[in-house]
Amino acid sequence: MKIEIVSHRGANGLAPENTLAAAQASLDLGVDYIEVDVWTSRDHVFYIMHDHTVDRTTNGTGHLLSLDSAVIEQLDAGSWFDLRFAGERVPRLDAFLDWARGRTKVFFDVKFAHPHHLIELIRAKEMTEDCFLWSGSKGWMWLCHQMAPELALKVNVQTPADVEKAHEEFGARIVEVSPKNLTDALIENCRRRNIRIMAYPEQNTEAVFRDLLTRDIDMINLDQPDLFLRVMDGG
Repeated sequence: MKIEIVSHRGANGLAPENTLAAAQASLDLGVDYIEVDVWTSRDHVFYIMHDHTVDRTTNGTGHLLSLDSAVIEQLDAGSWFDLRFAGERVPRLDAFLDWARGRTKVFFDVKFAHPHHLIELIRAKEMTEDCFLWSGSKGWMWLCHQMAPELALKVNVQTPADVEKAHEEFGARIVEVSPKNLTDALIENCRRRNIRIMAYPEQNTEAVFRDLLTRDIDMINLDQPDLFLRVMDGG
């Protein structure tokens, strides 16, 4: 059974996270999904960044929500990682989806985005069949499910009861679970409801990856997809 690989923030061990360079590195590895974090600028443009401020991963400062696109698009989002990536920009989500369409699938981790506007963008870019979404806000997830039932939602779970709740409240098609909570009962609940299982290992080590390759999972969310691929290939 093929385990689909989700590259967390792109191949963030090989290139600066949440940039086109990290996305390209993921593509070069042959992963199935690229995970991107979605924020909104002050002038209502969607950008890909994990933190609520630009301080850690750019040469700028300030809350992304308080910055206009003209400022964000001048930031250097690569030098902090390695000078080889100097000049790498914070990607606009619409441009990223143009690049991704037909090349890879996308996992949207929604930090701050109006659900209607994000849904309309995904539809306009013809990515509805090639993505899934998650937000830490239950209200956002509920609205998304009501407004766009065709979009796949992912829910974090720990127990079999969590699986049932995710299915009932959000029509979850994917659940994300730590390997330590990947019990037979949880797996059975997922299989009975046709819910896909995505493992998220806190530790990206060869031992953890070898164990997960023996488990009944459909997907895996990784910070080091390159190492997982080597282990999977027997390296």
